[in-house]
Amino acid sequence: MNLALILVSLTAISGVIILTDILFWKKKPKEKSLSKVILEYSYAFFPVLLLVVVIRSFIFEPFRIPSGSMKPTLLVGDFIFVKKYSYGLRLPVIEKKILDIEKPRRGDVAVFRLPSDPSINYIKRVIGLPGDKIIYQDHKLTINGDEVVMNRDSVNPFHEMKPQFIEEIDRNRHTIITSDANFSIGEGYYEVPENSYFMMGDNRDNSRDSRFIGSIPEEYLVGKAARIWMHMDGFELPDIRRIGRKIE
Repeated sequence: MNLALILVSLTAISGVIILTDILFWKKKPKEKSLSKVILEYSYAFFPVLLLVVVIRSFIFEPFRIPSGSMKPTLLVGDFIFVKKYSYGLRLPVIEKKILDIEKPRRGDVAVFRLPSDPSINYIKRVIGLPGDKIIYQDHKLTINGDEVVMNRDSVNPFHEMKPQFIEEIDRNRHTIITSDANFSIGEGYYEVPENSYFMMGDNRDNSRDSRFIGSIPEEYLVGKAARIWMHMDGFELPDIRRIGRKIE
């Protein structure tokens, strides 16, 4: 279901009805009928729909984390806000960029549309910028010949049996987890094409990311993850401890 298309369509339809009423129907007496009911609903819902479209398309959009690929930074059931304007303003539905604002930086947590199926959104961490040369070996990253600093961290309360590390990329410090020292997936050498970005999940051995789907072209970026506004997994009570956390 393309929610953006539905919202834009409803906004456009109600707007056309209102405009037609202003230009042609205002001087005519209106009797109680289905058309009058439709007109009343159009006047009532148009400003609300327009506000939702503007906020969702250009400012913030809510997303729910469906998988554990970004643990421990993001957990299944986290509801997050994504800043849509971070990587430029795009027209809704057609996703055409109309204004550049800033470029993704290494370490950003970004939402993007899956190139093979743009109806699906993924969330990963930006590891490589256009032109970067990346090596991933034995859970360690090397970017353009420089090995990324990675230090062992305390035990992860959510994954007691999995090693946890603090990784530092361009002054961005974040936590990653791995399965064990003898198991590592997606190892290899990668070159990031122009106007594309290399993405990886923080759950390094349990993430379908650029190691498998390739670098993500800039046109598929949705925005930068900002904060957690709710956490609720299934029928559990909301975890208020996670509400308001900044995503880093």
